[in-house]
Amino acid sequence: MANLLNKFGRGRVQASLQTKFFLTFMLLLLIVLGCFLVYVNIMVIKPLKDKTENEMKMAAAKVSDQLNLYINNQNQLSQRILSNKDVFTLLSAGDYSQLTLEGLTRSRRLKDIMFQALGPSLNIEDMIIYDLKGAEVASYIGYAGNQTSLVPFLEESGRLATWNASGYAVYRQGADVISFVRAIRNQNGQVFGYLAIQLDQEYLTRSAAGIAGGKVYIVDPDDQLISSSPVLQEGEAAPEFAPASAASGIYLSSSQSYVAYHRSAETGWTTYVVTSKHVVLGSVNSVKYISILLITALILFSFIFIYFSTKNLLLPIRKLRSQILRINYSNLNVKADTRTHNNELIQLNGAFQELLERLQESIEREKLALHEEVKSRNSALQAQIAPHFIHNVLYLISIAAQEGKNVVVTDMCKHLSDSLRYIVSSPYQHVTLTEELKHTQHYLSLIQHNFEDDLEWEIDEDEVFDRIELPRLVIQPFVENCIEHAFRNTDPPWNIKVRVKVYNGLWAIEIRDNGEGFEPGRIKEILDKIDGSDSGVYELQHNTSGIGNMGIVNTVNRLKLMYKNRLFFNIYNHSEEGRGATVQIIASMSKDFY
Repeated sequence: MANLLNKFGRGRVQASLQTKFFLTFMLLLLIVLGCFLVYVNIMVIKPLKDKTENEMKMAAAKVSDQLNLYINNQNQLSQRILSNKDVFTLLSAGDYSQLTLEGLTRSRRLKDIMFQALGPSLNIEDMIIYDLKGAEVASYIGYAGNQTSLVPFLEESGRLATWNASGYAVYRQGADVISFVRAIRNQNGQVFGYLAIQLDQEYLTRSAAGIAGGKVYIVDPDDQLISSSPVLQEGEAAPEFAPASAASGIYLSSSQSYVAYHRSAETGWTTYVVTSKHVVLGSVNSVKYISILLITALILFSFIFIYFSTKNLLLPIRKLRSQILRINYSNLNVKADTRTHNNELIQLNGAFQELLERLQESIEREKLALHEEVKSRNSALQAQIAPHFIHNVLYLISIAAQEGKNVVVTDMCKHLSDSLRYIVSSPYQHVTLTEELKHTQHYLSLIQHNFEDDLEWEIDEDEVFDRIELPRLVIQPFVENCIEHAFRNTDPPWNIKVRVKVYNGLWAIEIRDNGEGFEPGRIKEILDKIDGSDSGVYELQHNTSGIGNMGIVNTVNRLKLMYKNRLFFNIYNHSEEGRGATVQIIASMSKDFY
């Protein structure tokens, strides 16, 4: 019985110790998680909600500012018309009927004044000039539905603040016509008539568009709808808005939508941006729900983790106590198990270091294989370019030899020797732009003997070109294409210019000729071949030849292997007189090629 009670007591001590560890860890965890929840609510959710509401108010203000800018443009347009003193002379000449010669002449001259003031842009519907009685005198376009009388506006203009202060106002003429009306007044304050500029309703609609997830309504001081986005359908009415107590603000409507508004001091128009509550608070609720879910998951995980952690933490103590209890007189040589049972992190760290070493070895092998692959692809591409160049040059030398031009053949062989030395000397290593331009000069010197004075060429030279590196045989194939294809149907002299520009860490090469240019659709076909080749070896099909096949495509592919996404290639015809074309290559001066 005593032994049984002793064992029972030891079990209670162990259970009590484990429970204390568990409760202590749980209390600390709940305190930390509670602080985290308060922090998220105060420091994240509330500022995020305020930011979303401010963005809505800024959107309403932005739309209102665009409308103010549009009205200011019409104000400036009217001032340009009034700056022409002929307007006052024409309106004060007399009350001519538009059916008389004098009336038609006055109307034409007023239209000319309005045309000169309007300029090339037309973002209005029409402009109409009225006399002092409000009768139409002249119209810029003259739509059939224009208001021929301004009397209704003049009768109620006295209650408009901007009209009394500055002599202009924004006025609604009918259901769909909104006009900017200004008094035609000289420097002495004498009024000769009135100018009405009809605003473009489509422009007003575009100004209200572009608010993601919300609807925009623009109303005048009489709560009449001016424009909306999206445009209201037939029979659809705009929502009713609460009276605005300030120039701008935001409130929650009865339909559970946030309404941000901004009233313009210049036009008196109020812009309303209506956004559903779940759209406005979508990101806020997402953060809140994710935080609650995260905290719940952390609590559950912590319960499980702490429970097993406390068991593992007490396991070495239990084993040591068990070994102590096993020691007796007949078994004094029992050795304690000194091995730790919490060395998993040490073992994991060792395994991770070994993994890093093996991963580094794999990366080095991959980089080496990639480098060898790029060199092989570059070699294959250049192997197609070099024989093509040699074949053409030898053909030109044979022509000169048949014509008995021994001196020319000797000179051409010298240039060919220099070119071959350039090609076969470390053929797959990069060269400087200066060396590439020098090789192009050798090639053009070879060609010069065949064409004599019919061929003219210019190549830029500069010491800064030594800093630019590129594959061999890049410029020469484009020049060769000019010789073989661009000048077929063009009378001499034939001109080739190679221009190089360096600016802001970029370099640009332009090969320009005065040939017949590219046929329609040919440029797109060449660029499509380049995009479709994916920096691979371009193989000719059915022995086709011509510009845009092996020469251009393979040359650009070798540049793409070297510069990847830091390369821009373009071809275009010259617009002046339809003569010639230009090949343009732009790339970064960075030396991180592969």
